[in-house]
Amino acid sequence: QVQLVESGGGLVQAGGSLRLSCAASGDNFITYTMAWFRQAPGKEREFVAAISWSEGTTDYADSVKGRFTISRSNAKNTVYLQQNSLKIEDTAAYYCAAGPWVTVPRGTTGYKYWGQGTQVTVSS
Repeated sequence: QVQLVESGGGLVQAGGSLRLSCAASGDNFITYTMAWFRQAPGKEREFVAAISWSEGTTDYADSVKGRFTISRSNAKNTVYLQQNSLKIEDTAAYYCAAGPWVTVPRGTTGYKYWGQGTQVTVSS
């Protein structure tokens, strides 16, 4: 059974940085796409960033491009989201997602597995 465990969220001032981690276990992830989504109160879950496990190809939402970086460690089976220049509007619960042979990385329906979420709160 695939498990995704997020960590690294917290409270940070605007302009600050955080690094989220997603530790994955339970499968060979070579065919997987790994992604981060976020959900603010009263809003729909939205795509943040994705990475293909094998090639390392990345994709970002326009709202985070240039500020966030997604990466993975094959040795640790872990995906990271480095968040720099954080803004108040980045405040949300961040979820790690994983799925094999994902064809639409920006959509939620292609991801078979989800983590429990980690809260990021950006203050002024």
